Amino acid sequence: MKTLIVIPARYASSRFAGKPLATIGGVPMIARTYAQAKKAKLADRVVVATDDRRIAKAVEAAGGEAIITSESCQNGTARLIEVAKNIDADIYVNVQGDEPFIDPASIDAAIAVLTQNDAAQISTLYHTIDENEAQNPNAVKVVLDACSRALYFSRAQIPFDRDGKKTQYLKHIGLYAYKKEALLAYENLPPSPLEEIEKLEQLRYLQAGYAIYAAKADAPLIAIDTPEDLRRAEAYLRGETIASNDLANIRLILIDVDGVLSPPTLLFNENGESHKAFNVRDGLGIEIAQKTGLKIGVITGRDSPALRKRLEILKIETAVFGVKDKGAACLETMKKLSVSPDQTLFIGDDSPDLAAFAVCGLSCAVADAPKYIKARASFSLNKNGGDGAIREAIELILEAQGKLNCLTDVQTYQSVQTCR
Repeated sequence: MKTLIVIPARYASSRFAGKPLATIGGVPMIARTYAQAKKAKLADRVVVATDDRRIAKAVEAAGGEAIITSESCQNGTARLIEVAKNIDADIYVNVQGDEPFIDPASIDAAIAVLTQNDAAQISTLYHTIDENEAQNPNAVKVVLDACSRALYFSRAQIPFDRDGKKTQYLKHIGLYAYKKEALLAYENLPPSPLEEIEKLEQLRYLQAGYAIYAAKADAPLIAIDTPEDLRRAEAYLRGETIASNDLANIRLILIDVDGVLSPPTLLFNENGESHKAFNVRDGLGIEIAQKTGLKIGVITGRDSPALRKRLEILKIETAVFGVKDKGAACLETMKKLSVSPDQTLFIGDDSPDLAAFAVCGLSCAVADAPKYIKARASFSLNKNGGDGAIREAIELILEAQGKLNCLTDVQTYQSVQTCR
């Protein structure tokens, strides 16, 4: 059976614009994904399907093949279907462009399901996870029957362990292989109620009666969804141990003020009194983070009535002012709050923050920090200090902890709305 691997890739992304062109070890991510897909033994051809010529050029520069698809494609499946209408094959494999280290053997495993099982119309992958990860709604779980046919996919923790027995949880990996008829049928399938509830595209097929079979992937994937994931990918490339739950462990966020909580500028009135500006989105993010149980502290060399008033409004009770040694201040704050260094993230922007970087388990630099500061941080943010950087860091943590939904929860928002 003729098999075509298609790697959909788009430049626009609300969370990580230009992600396919982000470099890992100096090589664009999309080029790395293409190279890995080419190693699959059961595929006859690999193409990148994109609506952006910058991505196409990056693929072609790496010796790959790119196809320009319509800008009207709403998702990767639509892009895959457009390719299928122009390039004939028996099996089409959708490999996500943000998985630069995908195991070629896993791709082959998904293809083999369709070539060896006449009943299988669609195949995908899974690997085992522990109970903690199973509780994360961002990790999609799957339940299989005795023949490895998917019974259901869900963001919820399935199966439900009613009696507290040790249960094996399976995390779904978003690689799909389709027989041509099943792929082209997608356009005529209306969105299903389960799909709309769970926000999982594969449930449209499942509820329509299509047989989805799953193969086990021996090597879990390192998908790049955020700049933090990019840092982990760089560490993986260097052969370092990957702590996939670094941010999931964070319990305390320590924040510098000038250049982080506020812009790196001072405004003076006619009496020579200084004033500071603060970003309301940062403030809302801080208050929501506190609602989820995260502790917030401020470590600063500054002190002013305006700053103290802002911290009072944000209900930040832990603050150290006029600090000379931020490392010592961080350690003392951790001790006071009974939080370990590996549970602490420091957000900084300049040389005085390096001592804090050295003692906290994780550190991040705002986007407008000097290059030599970014080089010493665990990772860098996309937002400038005083312009949403703290909110960005909080969102990364909440996402890692499976709590990102609280940012769109109306009740949570209303509970902090009055004191922004």
